[in-house]
Order: sequence, then structure tokens, then C-alpha cells
Amino acid sequence: MRPATGSRASGSGSRRPSWAGRNYTLLTSAAVITGLGSAGALIAAAFAVLQAGGSAGDVGLVAAARTVPLVAFLLVGGAVADRFQRHRVMVAANALNCASQALFAVLVLSGQAQVWQMAVLAALGGTGQAFFAPAAEGMVLATVSGEQAGRAFAVFRMGVNGAGIGGAALGGAMTAAVGPGWVLAVDAAAFAVAAALRALLDVDATRRPAAGGSLLHDLREGWREVTGRRWLWAVVLQFAVVNAVVAAAEAVYGPLVAEEHLGGARPWGLALAAFGAGTVLGAVVMVRWKPRRLLLAGALCVFPLALPSAALAVPVGAPGLAAVMFVSGVSVEVFAVTWMTALHQEVPEDRFSRVAAYDWLGSLALVPLATAAAGPVAERVGTDAALWGCSALVVALTAAVLCVPEVRRLRRREPGGGGPADGAAAAAAAPDPAQPMLKAPAGGSGDGPAAPS
Repeated sequence: MRPATGSRASGSGSRRPSWAGRNYTLLTSAAVITGLGSAGALIAAAFAVLQAGGSAGDVGLVAAARTVPLVAFLLVGGAVADRFQRHRVMVAANALNCASQALFAVLVLSGQAQVWQMAVLAALGGTGQAFFAPAAEGMVLATVSGEQAGRAFAVFRMGVNGAGIGGAALGGAMTAAVGPGWVLAVDAAAFAVAAALRALLDVDATRRPAAGGSLLHDLREGWREVTGRRWLWAVVLQFAVVNAVVAAAEAVYGPLVAEEHLGGARPWGLALAAFGAGTVLGAVVMVRWKPRRLLLAGALCVFPLALPSAALAVPVGAPGLAAVMFVSGVSVEVFAVTWMTALHQEVPEDRFSRVAAYDWLGSLALVPLATAAAGPVAERVGTDAALWGCSALVVALTAAVLCVPEVRRLRRREPGGGGPADGAAAAAAAPDPAQPMLKAPAGGSGDGPAAPS
């Protein structure tokens, strides 16, 4: 992808930052559009299952149907993205998501949708996301010069997080007003628009990544990139567990405590909205702040993720819970930006998608197990003990990661600063041959779940 150049909005006289070139603008616009659609579609899909006569278990089945192929195909998606033009992989994945959501909408609007059909279509959506996510990682950072990478990614995250908040609110209102089918149709249209925007990316088609050997060879090469960097695999392992316990707290324990002690769904919804608002503020902070020790700053900001579980265990009142969720939202966004900046600086560009695939796999692999086990664990030890255990795991694992010297010492590399990974850092400023969310797997694309990995 060609480096971004400065530009101004025409006609109105309004200015666009010099680093926000055409490719950056297209990518950000596409992610915001799909973020608006997907946030609403998550709500609509659940109500579509219930509207079709499904049970709470059926809602979980449809959700799991999306997650399983997402996890299963991530590594293949990473290898594919490093073999082909990444923006083309993204467009193809968006087209698959568009088709699956459009068919989902037609079935719901016709009143003929069955749970198994919705599960199959959700699985197709998860498959599309498995190929999209690794291709999208680092794409935004490759459109700007190295010194602007953190700021550009923070602005991108700000837009995506804002779209998620607005999309959830709009999707909930539309589901109540016109039914879930129309919300799913809007999501399908959003994927179509995003695919069209990403197809317009200005990519030098004459420079393609080398095909290399077999797919298995490519996966082994990506694995060596991960295991050869202690700071990388340590954080991936950390977040495999952190993501799982945070998901269990938010998906299972949070609604339970809210129902029993806080007054029901409304205060829990406000707490989740406060978290979303915190992520937006965190992105605003990272537009200005450029910590020199990237992973040290990011790791310290993981500690506040223990606070929501502790607040639910006490439990604090609704205002206190919202405040805690807001702080954790700010913190996780700081981590997300520092993590992606570190990855883009240190990982060679031609292997980036494969590394991102392992990162995504670490993010998601334990989440279904944790959410499934959350209920039985609470029945055995009690909800309060389970929540304190979630908090303790976050604190203990973060403290352990801070014991890794490379995590404490890895520094932001200034342009021209040299070093063994200078070629990777320079990839953000040089023409890219094929470049394309909490620790957003890692970036957060706006096209699917983005949780720390």
C-alpha cells in the first residue's frame, strides 16, 4: 500500500490531518460503517432467535455457532492473508458476511427462520471474520508514517469504538421499533458498502507477497515468529486467560448480579455503556500520548481490568459500577494502542497476518469454555468467590507478565533509530506490497468481536 500523503477536504475548507491520506480514510470509514451495523446486529440476532420461538439456550447456540468457525479458521486465514493481497481478502470476507446477513434478514422478515438455519448463517459470518481479522491487522498503521502510527491508530479506534456505542443504541431501538430482520438487513448493507470502500484502496498490485512453501510451512513460520519473541507469547498467554475471565464476568456474572442486587438490566446496560465511553476517551488520550516503553505502559493498564469483577463481587451500587467500568474502558484502550504499535514495530511485514492470527486465536480460544463453565463454577463456589477469582487471575497474570524483561524494556523506536526490526518499523512508511480491536486482536476492525488477546 502506498504511503499516505497529506490532503485537505475540498469544498468546505475543512482540514484533514496531514497523515490521514486516502487509504487511511477509506479503511477508517469502512470500519466505522461495519461497526455501526455489527453492533446492532448482535442485538438483533439474539431477538431474532427468541422471536422464532427459541430459548435462551438457542441464543447461546447461535452465538457459539459464530465463534467456533472463527477460532477454527483463524490460522488458515492468517496464512492466506500473507499469501495474497490483503485488501482483497478483506473484500471477499466482507462479501461473505454481506451474503450471510442478507439471507439471515430475509429468513427473519419472512417469518420462516429456524434456529438451525440461523446457526448455519452465524457460522458463515464467523468464517468470514476468521479470514478478515488477520488480514485487517496492521492495515491502518501501514497507511501512515512511523512517527504517526500511534496517533493514527488511536483515531481509528476512537471511530470504531464510537460506532460500536452508537450502533448498539441504534440497533436496540430499531429492533424494538421495526423488528430484528430490518436491523440484520442494514448490517448486510453495511458490509456491502465496506467491501466497496476497501476495493478502492490504492495498492501497488505489482508488488505481491511471495507465495512461499505450503500452508503448513507458512503456519510454522508464523509460529516461530511468535515463540521467538518472549514478550509476544507472554502477553498472548496472559490475555488468553484474561479475556476468558473478563468474558465470563461480563456475559454471565454481571447480568446475574445486576438482576439480584442492582435493579435489573438497565443499570447493567448503563455500566456497559460507561465502558464504551471509556474506550473512546482512552483513544483520545492515545492521540496525544506516546509512551516510550510501549509494553510497560500497556501492561500497567491491564490491572484496572480486575476492578469490574471486584465491584460486582462487593457489590457496589450502579453509579460505582459505571465509574469502574469507565476506568477499565480507558485502560484497555491504552493497552490496545500500545500493543498494536509494538506489533507493527517489531514483526516483519510479510509475516504480520500469521502472527496476528495466533494473537486472535489466543484472544478467543478460551472464551467459549470460560462462559460455559461460569455457571457451574458459581454454583459450586458461589458468585462472589468466582468474581474474586476473576479479579485475582487478572492481577496475578499481569504481575507475571511484568516480570518478563522484554515487556518492561521494549521501547518505541523513533524513525531512523535503527535496530534489528527496523525493516518492520519502516513498513509503515514504505510502499506496502499487500497490506490490509482490548488487545484488539489487536487492532479491532469494526467487523467483528474485538477483545484483548
